[in-house]
Amino acid sequence: MTRTVVESKTKTAVLGFDEPFCVIGERINPTGRKKLAAELEAGDFSTVESDAVAQVAAGASILDINAGVVYNSNPNPNETEPPLMAKVVKMVQELVDVPLCIDSSVPAALEAGLQACEGRPLLNSVTGEEDRLEFVLPLVKKYNVPVVAISNDDTGISEDPDVRFEVAKKIVERAADFGIPAHDIVVDPLVMPIGAMGTAGLQVFTLVRRLREELGVNTTCGASNISFGLPNRHGINNAFLPMAMGAGMTSAIMNPIALPVKQAEIAAKKAAVEAAGLVLPEGMDDETFCQLFGLGSTKARPGKEMEAIRAANFLTNNDPHGSTWIRTNKLPSADGEGGGRGGRSGGRRRRRA
Repeated sequence: MTRTVVESKTKTAVLGFDEPFCVIGERINPTGRKKLAAELEAGDFSTVESDAVAQVAAGASILDINAGVVYNSNPNPNETEPPLMAKVVKMVQELVDVPLCIDSSVPAALEAGLQACEGRPLLNSVTGEEDRLEFVLPLVKKYNVPVVAISNDDTGISEDPDVRFEVAKKIVERAADFGIPAHDIVVDPLVMPIGAMGTAGLQVFTLVRRLREELGVNTTCGASNISFGLPNRHGINNAFLPMAMGAGMTSAIMNPIALPVKQAEIAAKKAAVEAAGLVLPEGMDDETFCQLFGLGSTKARPGKEMEAIRAANFLTNNDPHGSTWIRTNKLPSADGEGGGRGGRSGGRRRRRA
């Protein structure tokens, strides 16, 4: 069976048809996160540190590292991104010991990340575009690392799943010309938003089956793309992930964390409670209030998507005897250890998760 091996200095993550589903944490990425982008340009890595620890505590097996900040002081990412990528990689490796996924569209940043990384990271990514193939595949061979292959080429992203399959096949064949085996290619068949294309889910499931059966490759995706623009995105994601796993998908780049409730939401709910004439117990803390009124939690914790993935692993016998399911769903003990919160993510600044 196809096995894609990704390693840190001390840990190994394996993507495979008979392996537990691999969660690649996506949070260390400034795309669409203005606050994080501003922090990184200012040399503030506090959010990177907290996101790294929290994602591993929530169950991520690999962390995606993207340093794609467009600096206001220097808008040329070819100059700014490679040193920032190396710095972030080194910092994350000091905090957690899971394998990393080096993610960039800047060729020099990919190599800077590879040089800074301990172990055998996953490289994200190569496409079917000729210039990308010509640069990335020699890099994959040079560093002996697996690579994410995205199913678009010089013509763009096709809505036809057969075209996307042929692009993936082209990448696998070109990789073979460089001596890169199929088990080191992890294909992203590209998940379209179901709100814009009603057949998007069916397309992905069909594509994943073909990629597994005809090319023998592992697969991944940006899981949240399926629910883009829709209400109750977690509900859609929770259904999509087990269905994709059933079709043969072996990993996903996703957020494993249920983010903390914002103070503005807590304040608004308290105002509504008071307006309804309810009197809260004196001294009730925000966490108790959130739990009581179903808002979630003031702390980062594993998201519902992680619950769906762990249940699917159990149901497909990729969680032998249900040990992971049972361990992560035990009630907390009197001293606060264990339970379904994924453990404690605090600790000193440089303590490994």
